[in-house]
Amino acid sequence: MTKADLINALEKQANLSHTHSEKVVNIIFDCMIQSLFDDDRIEIRGFGSFANRNYKAYEGRNPKTGKVVKVSPKKVPFFKVGKELKEMVDEGKDKYLIKDA
Repeated sequence: MTKADLINALEKQANLSHTHSEKVVNIIFDCMIQSLFDDDRIEIRGFGSFANRNYKAYEGRNPKTGKVVKVSPKKVPFFKVGKELKEMVDEGKDKYLIKDA
């Protein structure tokens, strides 16, 4: 599913205009991005959680040349799937999903 698909699904299921649906999706993503930027954790019960993983600086090697390269410290967003979502996907259950009317 792409962002455009998500906007279209919201438009149909919530009976919103395309512009409003796009605004809602963008606001949600912007809030999530800002939270991760602020090093906050995002938890969506039954779905999963997003948090930053912090990596320290280290010295690596360029695989082509073998030359030592300094790698800067970084934080990378990480998603951990929730128990309910994991079970639904594993069992192939779709009873909780909203169907087109």
